[in-house]
Amino acid sequence: MDPRPDSKSDPTALSKPQAGVTSTSKAAEAAQRPRRQDIMATIQDDDDRLLVRIGYTPVLSRHFSRWSTVSYAISILGVLGSVPATIGAPLASGGPATAVWAWFIGSFMAYCIASSVAELVSAYPTAGGMYYVTKHVVPPEHVAAWAWIIGWCNFLGQAAGVASLAYTISQMVLATAVMHSSLADGEPTFTPTALQTVLLAILVLCVFGCVCSFPTNWLHKIVLWFAPINITASVCICIALLVLTPNKQSAKWVFTEVMDGSGWGSRGFSFLLGFLSVAWTMTDYDGTTHMSEETHDAAIRGPVAIRLAILVSGVVGWMLTVTFCFCMSDYDAIMASPTGMPVAQIFFNAGGRTGGTAMWFFVILVQVFTGCSAMLANARMAWAFSRDGALPFSGFWARVNPLTNTPVNAVWLVVLFCSCLDLIGIGSTLTIVAIFNITAPALDLSYIAVIVAHRWYEGRVKFIPGPYTMGRWSKPVNAVAVTWVVFISVVLFFPTVRPVRPENMNYAVCVAGFIGLFSMVWWYAGARKTYTGPRTNDIIEELPPEDPDDILSDYDV
Repeated sequence: MDPRPDSKSDPTALSKPQAGVTSTSKAAEAAQRPRRQDIMATIQDDDDRLLVRIGYTPVLSRHFSRWSTVSYAISILGVLGSVPATIGAPLASGGPATAVWAWFIGSFMAYCIASSVAELVSAYPTAGGMYYVTKHVVPPEHVAAWAWIIGWCNFLGQAAGVASLAYTISQMVLATAVMHSSLADGEPTFTPTALQTVLLAILVLCVFGCVCSFPTNWLHKIVLWFAPINITASVCICIALLVLTPNKQSAKWVFTEVMDGSGWGSRGFSFLLGFLSVAWTMTDYDGTTHMSEETHDAAIRGPVAIRLAILVSGVVGWMLTVTFCFCMSDYDAIMASPTGMPVAQIFFNAGGRTGGTAMWFFVILVQVFTGCSAMLANARMAWAFSRDGALPFSGFWARVNPLTNTPVNAVWLVVLFCSCLDLIGIGSTLTIVAIFNITAPALDLSYIAVIVAHRWYEGRVKFIPGPYTMGRWSKPVNAVAVTWVVFISVVLFFPTVRPVRPENMNYAVCVAGFIGLFSMVWWYAGARKTYTGPRTNDIIEELPPEDPDDILSDYDV
């Protein structure tokens, strides 16, 4: 018979000491008290009980399993769609070696950031993600202000990402039309307008919204296929390109050729600009956490999926980058492609119109997967933010649809907001690009702000770790993550081309400044009087201590 208290009948059983333990020896105490693995196994059997202890009433259904969670984490990065869409920046600024090695280094740094995020969200797996963690890493008197800033950075950063994905898919579809309309001399007979691009992007957003409005059990079955298709298609496309492309570039050119395409007069600085692709792709680390209230064993499976997604995406993304560089038979001609996307030209050069379109179809398909996953995360963040009263008309956006048992209102809030962002593209390409460029720094800076707060207030605020912890490696990895984000954010805000003119200026820093100013003005104008931070019942209890080496010993991570 299990001597432990019945945790199902007694909600405080896990934190109560067992009666009759009188031995003073450490070994005897360890043998008599429940092991950490046993305690976490009990919590895994009742995820909703853990959510109640965190302070929220469970209202969503949990259908996401281990594999659908991993598939979701991989699909939100979507390297097969994201790498072709962003690789033009490092190729133009620094050449092939810049694209290859910037991705390699950036993936390692992304793993450090993701591990730091995973450690924090493991302790508090809620739909709010890192926004909610803020409540438990800063002093109570500062929670509201911190949560307000982190929440808005996270929501707006994700929204900009969703809008940019829809806009990119629109550009990809129209690029296909351009390639199929080309005459014998290569000149296209069709050139898409800004209005056509934006209207198609809004249609794509509506498709995202329809998918994200499905019940959670439907989403679980759909998302299961995202990662397998992504990985399988990536491998097949790499093989096809290497077989079909004539006159491939040499290994020396691919791995050592660094150019100064930025005009700044420095190959070193041009190399730094090459981190733009990996920074835009490897972000939204806490996206998986926003699905925590619909995931079984979220405190464990969420962090595991986050780290595994970075590893898989890092390898697959590097494989794709290297392959694309080998297949750039004519660098200048490919970079000057009428499609505006070098990889699309590589596909059509290798497979012709039929083969190139087939490969390009899977790129667009995976990008759609990424868009659906990103909108799911953004919608769940909007829902979590609304239930805490942080958005206008929060009561409406925080409603859960009784038919689907999902926050459908929050989904269409995101569709509406992202459509408004994309509409800006009709009047100003510079503005829309600046808004898209804010995605990575807004999200990454919101993550490291919570990490810094956790370390800064470590002695003043009691943080209860979750089942995933890095132990003694936590502080060094946190330091690397913070340093890297500060560094890469400066690069992301820097103009990518010199001489700097109004038409090539990087206005992302202006958008970031506007977001910061807007949120602070709104805060002091009245939000500070009504918003108090995450609205929870503060009843969370600390689990009995255990040796760090035992915490994850029974889990496949």
